Amino acid sequence: MSKSNFSRPPYITPEGAKALQEELDYLWRTKRPEVTQAVADAAALGDRSENAEYIYGKKQLREIDRRVRYLRKRLEHIKVVDSLPEQQDKVYFGAWVTVEDEDGVQSRYRLVGTDESDASRGLISIDAPVARAMIGKTLFDEVDLVLPAGHKTITIVAIDYIPPT
Repeated sequence: MSKSNFSRPPYITPEGAKALQEELDYLWRTKRPEVTQAVADAAALGDRSENAEYIYGKKQLREIDRRVRYLRKRLEHIKVVDSLPEQQDKVYFGAWVTVEDEDGVQSRYRLVGTDESDASRGLISIDAPVARAMIGKTLFDEVDLVLPAGHKTITIVAIDYIPPT
């Protein structure tokens, strides 16, 4: 995590916070006990030094514990943004933004926290260059992007703060 991320809390949508909490609960209440039991069963078989199930189970437990520690710490520090901005005609955190490129192709994105970004679902991190370029823009504003493939201009054709149905 870069030093600049400590200057402000990491923002997250209510849906993103819920997903992190559900992951934590699943890992702690379901997955970890299952793996712990599997390790205990493997240990009961005898020589642990050559027992692949035991070695793999211990590795899984370390990974689960590492993720649980991360999620607990992260959930303490995130700031859930559950209110709408005063100016809903501008692009801010949590907005669903529909853009159109120079070829008339439309794409829809939601600006979310880094913990919940998922490009395949149209969820882009507020810290991504595309999102930063859209912040504060209004309907029909053009956004100039510098991409590895070259320069591209997109136009904002819709802004809303209600998830699509």
